[in-house]
Amino acid sequence: MAAEASTPETLTIDLGTDTGPFHGGASGTLYGLYGDGVPSRNVVEGMYVRTVSTKAQDGTQHPGADALEILRPFVEAGGRDVYVYLTDIYRGFPYEWPGATGPERLADFTARVRRHVEQVLELGEYRSHVVYVPFNEPEGNMFGTGEWSHDGTSWRTDPHAYFTAWRDIYRLIKELDPGARIAGPNTCELYDEVRGFLEFAAAEDVLPDVVTWHELSSPDEIRTNVAKYRALERELGIGPLPVNINEYAHNYHLSVPGQMIQWIAAIEESKVDADMAYWNIDGNLNDSAVEANKGNGQWWLFNAYGQFTGHTVHVAAPHPNAQYTLQGVAALDRDKRQARVLFGGSAGAADVVFEHVDPEVFGMAVHARLLEIPWTGQVGASAQPLRLADHELPVLDGKVTLRLTDLEEMSAYQVILSPGGEGAVASPPSVGWRRTYQAEDAAYIGGGRSLNGPEGSPSDVDRFATSTGYHVGGLRTGSDGVLAFSVEVPQDGTYDVSVFANSYNLADAVREQGPTNVFLRVDGRDPRELRLPLGYKWAVWGHTDTQVELTAGAHTITLAAIDPDLGVTRGDAVVDKLDLALRDERRAGSALYDAEFAALAGGARVDHTIRGASGPGVAVLPRGGSATFWVHAADAGEAAVAIDRIGPGEGELTVNGENVGTVGGADEGIAVGEDGRIATGGDEGIVERSFVPLFLMAGINKVTVTATSDRLVVDRLRTEPSRGLLATSTYPAQEGTTTGGARVTGAHTFATGGKAVDGIGAGPGNALTLTVTAERAGRHALTIRYSNGEQAPATHYNPDPVCRHADIAVNGAAPQRVLFPTTFHFNNFHDLTVPVTLDEGANTLTFTADELPDHDGHSTNQYGQRSAYAPVIDRLTVTRLA
Repeated sequence: MAAEASTPETLTIDLGTDTGPFHGGASGTLYGLYGDGVPSRNVVEGMYVRTVSTKAQDGTQHPGADALEILRPFVEAGGRDVYVYLTDIYRGFPYEWPGATGPERLADFTARVRRHVEQVLELGEYRSHVVYVPFNEPEGNMFGTGEWSHDGTSWRTDPHAYFTAWRDIYRLIKELDPGARIAGPNTCELYDEVRGFLEFAAAEDVLPDVVTWHELSSPDEIRTNVAKYRALERELGIGPLPVNINEYAHNYHLSVPGQMIQWIAAIEESKVDADMAYWNIDGNLNDSAVEANKGNGQWWLFNAYGQFTGHTVHVAAPHPNAQYTLQGVAALDRDKRQARVLFGGSAGAADVVFEHVDPEVFGMAVHARLLEIPWTGQVGASAQPLRLADHELPVLDGKVTLRLTDLEEMSAYQVILSPGGEGAVASPPSVGWRRTYQAEDAAYIGGGRSLNGPEGSPSDVDRFATSTGYHVGGLRTGSDGVLAFSVEVPQDGTYDVSVFANSYNLADAVREQGPTNVFLRVDGRDPRELRLPLGYKWAVWGHTDTQVELTAGAHTITLAAIDPDLGVTRGDAVVDKLDLALRDERRAGSALYDAEFAALAGGARVDHTIRGASGPGVAVLPRGGSATFWVHAADAGEAAVAIDRIGPGEGELTVNGENVGTVGGADEGIAVGEDGRIATGGDEGIVERSFVPLFLMAGINKVTVTATSDRLVVDRLRTEPSRGLLATSTYPAQEGTTTGGARVTGAHTFATGGKAVDGIGAGPGNALTLTVTAERAGRHALTIRYSNGEQAPATHYNPDPVCRHADIAVNGAAPQRVLFPTTFHFNNFHDLTVPVTLDEGANTLTFTADELPDHDGHSTNQYGQRSAYAPVIDRLTVTRLA
């Protein structure tokens, strides 16, 4: 038995069995968008979000996420359909629809549906992206047995009232908008009674255009129930109709790449759309987005999934259709000569076997790039996936085997297979030595220690995922606790330290200050203060990062509530783990993105025949063709960026939609590659472009190269740290001019100098104005350091933080409205960047705000779900874009 247990499991990708065109349906979201900018369009587009389910316009169920406010920015970011939960016009869950009787309640609902459809009809071409969902979970809400039921009878017992209401609302919508699409029945699961619903709908000619239900179960139920539904269609002689599983996954799964890949595999195999469930806060893509413009590990998983092209192929898992085991999804693009597989769900060793590797596509050897997408917590930002290895492997009897060890259960992995044997330059791993140290294994000195858990598990999916399931408390106000991690490192060097921790923003001890501060030392020396992440509940994990210098051997890293030189802890924190990684000084702060793996459009293609390129190929762009890179930046500001090309082609470079310069030109010459070779083909050679300074936003940046010549060959994009070449100026808000109720306050200890401006809003008379200077006229990045702790009263388990907004006017021009997501406390500051056009010399920036009305322009929300105020403003930083 011991020998069997140590045998690696095998995940087999059969490249010879086509399972249909890549669909991409798993990247849907319920309440994942709050409004334009939260999350940013970069984050939405780069996650390849296909469908959104959200509340009806001006609904009072939750703050934000109004259907008609998110529709246009979602579609412009590449989105397909917005499913409108019409019932979420009401507050409460079950829905609190007014009326003393069922007919009175239906009359009120019908009037609201009519008004909503009439509003959609005013949207022009955007209305084609709307899908109406008349009833949500009718068996537990309007047609269940509870207080707010239509008549106290479940439709599963007597469906008459529900079926009649469905028919009448369906016909009303189609009468007002004959081209409308309607989805249902939107039940909690695929009940057997759905058969009766479909029979009635077919007989009355009111079949839904999209069939929807929820799968708050497990990934294996996705495959089982989609197959069950398809069999029902065939039996009844309807369809096949599109399917949207518009709520899936639990807290234990969301944010965890190793868990979510199991859902993605089942959804993609079933070729349906699906929306992640909404358990927490809206506007963060169901625990994928961090702040406005950052992604965590789950975001990068969906980014990788969304870049699949071609057709999916059969994947044989070691435990087919079984949750919490090794699962995967794969696609083959014959035109690109590229196969991609995403997999995860188990720890230890595994063999990834590619079968039926076509020599006409890949040749007799392949290049395999292996990447890891780690878990970084619900509110912990992540850099791009880790490059673990490049392999050149022979194809033997049509097979390629990649033997993997030390897999992490919470991580997902990607292998990209390309033709090999062309002299590809193997890129080094993006990270070297790594270790994780669990907080429950660390020594604790002093009082107040608590071992907390277990948290989420396969048997308790409503709780949050936590490394090993346990975490440690004790570092809090009044504590003398010290958490001591014994570590051992292989060599002298600089090490990255990530402390995975959490403070619940509404806990009594946390309300006072906001972020909990603790003190880190190495072997009792080199003290520094860390501020640990805030979350919307306990055990919602983020990470605070720093660097330490270590010599080879054993050390003790302590987190303490008291430091004799720096002070004492205020707040209350729990710690999950400490991650330690050796930083390679040669590549510190640098990153490499190969063009053959970028998102290609406009006729761009991959070429694997140019020897000496970085990675196994290059991207060949015809005139108008493009390559888009999703580039991570840890902080907002200048970065050095280079586009390496081959040959004399030219192109245009855009960053986050802003034109920032050209690629190619007489100033560039042939340079030696990283391996010391120069490869030439005719008059072509590798051109290593000089780095140019560009502004990158913190988090996700969309960098696109578009060819302006007949042929542009792009090898890779590289980034390195700032070289201080872009003009940058910082302006404390306290030095601006305030009017009305806007005021400088010293209540925000973590603001610059302890002072910030509060009270902006509730009308244009309460404003902040600053004068900023630009050396040259043109486009600039305005980075605003702000805080926003506003939270509306909630009716059930979802915390309801409110996005504040500011109307920002430059030199008296029409203001630009900007949304600011929650920072979980008014003493917790984040950065948000907005592009603005400045004149040469002095410019005035004025911040105002007022409560936004409903869609009709005059009524307002009565539950405090639309703030009248701008966020607290700490400082502004102005930087040229390029």
